[in-house]
Amino acid sequence: MSSPPRAPAAIARLSLTGFLTLLLIALMMGANHVAARTAFNHGVDVVTAVTFRSIVTAVVVALILWQQKVSLQLSPRQRQSLLLIGGLIAVQSVCLYSAVARLPVALALLAFNTYPLLTAFWARILYGHRPERAVLLAMPLILTGLALALDVLGAASGLGAARHWGNIGIGVAFALAASATFGLALVITQHESADVDGRLRTFTTMATVAVLAAMVASTQSGFHLPNASAGWWGLGALTFLYGTAFTIMFTVLPKLGVVGNSAIMNVEPVFALVLAWGVLGQSIAWMQLVGALVVVATVMWLGLRKR
Repeated sequence: MSSPPRAPAAIARLSLTGFLTLLLIALMMGANHVAARTAFNHGVDVVTAVTFRSIVTAVVVALILWQQKVSLQLSPRQRQSLLLIGGLIAVQSVCLYSAVARLPVALALLAFNTYPLLTAFWARILYGHRPERAVLLAMPLILTGLALALDVLGAASGLGAARHWGNIGIGVAFALAASATFGLALVITQHESADVDGRLRTFTTMATVAVLAAMVASTQSGFHLPNASAGWWGLGALTFLYGTAFTIMFTVLPKLGVVGNSAIMNVEPVFALVLAWGVLGQSIAWMQLVGALVVVATVMWLGLRKR
């Protein structure tokens, strides 16, 4: 995932069309991760999924850049920051898909959705920005909700804490690593490349991710393609859904004037929960569902609060 376009100073009133568009993006992003899990279950590895997804998205955005005649001029500092952002998003993509491959999809996305806290952390460490009071208030709520969703004591699973964390620990670590790298990418984007056109930033990010992922694949055993038709459907669906969602995000949302309301897209884990239940047969206990709703509601409140 790359960062959405820079929000305008004044957040526009959200129209019904804009609201439905934001929900559509969230639905496609949630479905993308369910499709990815389907592909992983049928022979596809994480690096292959990231490479295919990023190449197609980069090509689509490149066509948009060409059709809309977007200027490609960048300063040396902007080029350096964009390469760094691309590298961070490459790590984030691999870590998040690795979490999705090991955890119920919704739980992987919920752990990843801690990125607002880590964004505040990186802003403090790198640029000396004090976290807003709202972030400090949200922190215990997000962490409490995440603890319930992940069933940290193993009560819902009935396995006990040790065995439960033996099952989910690596997946949670990947999700939190994705959250940390994404938060860092957002902070660098805001301070080093906020004035770069969002379409150009998306293209350079996806192109960098594609190149890095392909290089990793070449040093291993190459690409791992699906071994069943369901895997091909999953790989095709995740590529289409991701590319389409990002195309809408960077071309339609600015025209609708709703970028400042993009926190609505944080309902993605809820969509993923429903889709994973219907498509993959994944389910979570009611207490985990309560925790999920706490995380989603708090993150949305952070994004939609008046500044």
